[in-house]
Amino acid sequence: MQTKLYSVEGKETGTVELDDSVFCLPVNDDVIYYAVTNELANRRIGTACTKGRGEVHGSNAKPYKQKGTGRARRGDKKSPITVGGGTIFGPKPRDFSYAMPKKAKRLAMKSILSKKVVEDRLFVLSDFTSDGKTKNLVKILDNFAKNERAVLIIHNDDKMIKRAARNIPNLSLLNFDRLEAHTLFYGKKVLVLESATKKLSEFFGSAVDKGAN
Repeated sequence: MQTKLYSVEGKETGTVELDDSVFCLPVNDDVIYYAVTNELANRRIGTACTKGRGEVHGSNAKPYKQKGTGRARRGDKKSPITVGGGTIFGPKPRDFSYAMPKKAKRLAMKSILSKKVVEDRLFVLSDFTSDGKTKNLVKILDNFAKNERAVLIIHNDDKMIKRAARNIPNLSLLNFDRLEAHTLFYGKKVLVLESATKKLSEFFGSAVDKGAN
């Protein structure tokens, strides 16, 4: 499929060819959900911890005798029903991360890209260089996503673009081979460099998927 090609000034300069197997697929909402959930789970630190009755500091003695007081029968002060006692079935440190099938993850990325194309939220920009100044990159972003959460996909680890982008709170910078489902899905506008579209086609194209395990 063909889509518009824009300059950094936000003006249409021509068209560019997008790979149908990457940017024109039926949107699979289920696999997008699984990919986003997987990333969020893998980000969890899992350090929440509470103490059970066996770990709380305190005496093991009964607070008062079993009979004759007219009060309820009580165990030690570390009982979970006592203020300051242990916690019943409380959280313990654990690893929340899990692996997602490679093909499913790739399908999720392509579904998100296709979804952005359908919603007219994906823009292909002519390749540009950066001097590392944040204000110059902000001017480019304002032509496409002013005061909106944006994602910029580049084709290599451009240090100057990264330097300019790191102080922009509503911009996420992604390399074509390290896309993040959560960041991509929740980006209001997705900006892709022209060279990055070719790299995405090579990396996520149908020919690659046939050989993937």
